[in-house]
Amino acid sequence: MQLFFIFAQKKMESRIKNSETRQYKVIFPNTLNDHDTLFGGTAMQWMDEVAYITAIRFARNKMVTVSVDNIHFLAPIVSGTIAEIVGKVIKPGSVKLKILVEIYVEEMLTAKRIIAVDALFTFAAVNQKNKPIPIEFEDRQNPAHHHN
Repeated sequence: MQLFFIFAQKKMESRIKNSETRQYKVIFPNTLNDHDTLFGGTAMQWMDEVAYITAIRFARNKMVTVSVDNIHFLAPIVSGTIAEIVGKVIKPGSVKLKILVEIYVEEMLTAKRIIAVDALFTFAAVNQKNKPIPIEFEDRQNPAHHHN
């Protein structure tokens, strides 16, 4: 029984790792607000998109955003930098997933990198009628694309 639990835990860790999502954006002047920093709504849109992709990659099911909790704007994101948006499942549940999304900002010429924004997203699996359904934890990946 313990061996099965260890196997299941390793499989879950692999699934979480394989669903981690990263996107990169160059910050251009047209994305800035009147404080010459990235508009917060743009950052939130990017984060929701990465969280959605992470949820889909983890569950391989139709997913919807349920909530966004504790968004923290920790450092300004300015023009001429690179933003990396990272999504990772931190709490898989039977119907809902908790996904941590972080935006790191990197200076182009020095490679100095700091965390700028983070938030916790909750996604739920739904059927075609948008009713909550359980997340299946069997491996639904295409065998040709399976990573070990």
